[in-house]
Amino acid sequence: MRHLKSGRKLNRNSSHRHAMARNMVAGLFQHGKIITTPAKAKEVRPFAERLITLAKRGKDDLAARRRAIQLLHNRAVVKLLFDDISLRYLERQGGYTRILHIAKTRVGDGARQVLFELVEGGKPVPREKSKNRNRVEPARVVKSEPLADKTPEAPVVDEPVATPPPELEEKKEGEDQA
Repeated sequence: MRHLKSGRKLNRNSSHRHAMARNMVAGLFQHGKIITTPAKAKEVRPFAERLITLAKRGKDDLAARRRAIQLLHNRAVVKLLFDDISLRYLERQGGYTRILHIAKTRVGDGARQVLFELVEGGKPVPREKSKNRNRVEPARVVKSEPLADKTPEAPVVDEPVATPPPELEEKKEGEDQA
């Protein structure tokens, strides 16, 4: 009997489970969203949220930063977590991640997949009511403008126009052809 045995084994030993959780959370923090199975997402969600709460203690809290490095084993991701991600959720009291079920199944074994993502910076995105009263439409993601549109154009420089060589010049109508 499995009385008082919490957590999922996911057909892995404990060191493999911990390494998988670290890698999944690192990918989540780097990319903002990952696609995985529902069981893995539900297992990793408390770990990710605990790290964000740890990072909210402050950029200057050395003990919190060292604890995050100890848990994640990736200094670049910890820097991203403390400098960017934690600042997005200063006003939010938990619930930093969301699990959305998607219709796509995994190619190899047909396993169900979910989109495990960070919620938008501190504000939950409202869901829209559909025409069917019993069904709620998923929230729409608002995309920001591409960075290419905001880049300044190259300045126009006045340069002398090069004249084509005489062989390539078109002959004028009045000249004879010799």
